[in-house]
Amino acid sequence: MRLISMTLALVLALTAVAGRTLAADNLQAKAKALFKPIPDRAPVLKGNPSTPAKIELGAKLYFDPRLSKSQLISCNTCHNAGLGGADLQITSTGHGWQKGPRNAPTVLNSAFNIAQFWDGRAKDLAEQAKGPVQASVEMNNTPELVLETLNSMPDYVAYFKKAFPADKNPVSFNNMAKAIEVFEATLITPDAPFDQYLKGNRKALSAKETSGLKLFIDKGCVTCHGGLNLGGAGYFPFGVVAKPAEDILPRGDKGRYKVTNTTSDEYVFRAPSLRNVAITAPYFHSGVVWTLKDAVEVMGSAQFGIRISDGEANTITAFLGSLTGRQPKIVYPILPASTETTPRPVL
Repeated sequence: MRLISMTLALVLALTAVAGRTLAADNLQAKAKALFKPIPDRAPVLKGNPSTPAKIELGAKLYFDPRLSKSQLISCNTCHNAGLGGADLQITSTGHGWQKGPRNAPTVLNSAFNIAQFWDGRAKDLAEQAKGPVQASVEMNNTPELVLETLNSMPDYVAYFKKAFPADKNPVSFNNMAKAIEVFEATLITPDAPFDQYLKGNRKALSAKETSGLKLFIDKGCVTCHGGLNLGGAGYFPFGVVAKPAEDILPRGDKGRYKVTNTTSDEYVFRAPSLRNVAITAPYFHSGVVWTLKDAVEVMGSAQFGIRISDGEANTITAFLGSLTGRQPKIVYPILPASTETTPRPVL
């Protein structure tokens, strides 16, 4: 009788292990169908092929504050490559200490997004690069003044000729944007623990992170945050079931409606990528939510009309931490020497 009991216990234990293994296999298979790992190489940009010369020029322009009217603000000011591609502010500080209307989204992996800006008004990173340079609340410059500045520096003229050898007039506002786009496309973060998991290494995620992944799928978060970038691929209303508090969803900012002038696009935004989300606080386009756990709870009530418990929020947050990839290592470029002798006033 004792031998039978021991045998039965062993069978039950093996069955439980097999059940857990099957469940783990099923979850991993489901994840592979819903998500894709970040590739190790920068994406190929349609109509803007990458070259080492273009990347080098783009890096200099990205870090050069002289693209702004005040000569104080660069692309990196609001999209800091050492801070997860963001700036750790509710909304960025721009020209004359003005505050922007929306939180600065991360530049990391942004080349994989369907479009740029929270409302998708720029079709690609080149078009996006032109916006802040000219925005009065950001860099407050003009294409004419940008070109005057760049042409005043012989080294920049040489860099543009090298990057765009087929162009009769290589120093142009369009080429400035194209060079920045090619550099920004290199700012990718592969090899996150979740990427390793998607490639077959089940041990890359802890038990809590794996449970968080299951909740992330089962609760419906994947509806807006799937694919390669876990977001960034479509537009969705914020507040499907219940509108969040007005500080989180300012009623005066109607999102994509301003772009399309279509009523159904009121309070619709491009779903942000969740890649590196654990290091890019604060959250939402308003930038007023500072903890990832709080953001998870807000999404549960606003999008699904459900209360995500404290334990569930912590578990989902643990999974989101596994989306932090290998950060790009950048050597701060030495910028071309300025030949301007007259100080430019800060207006």
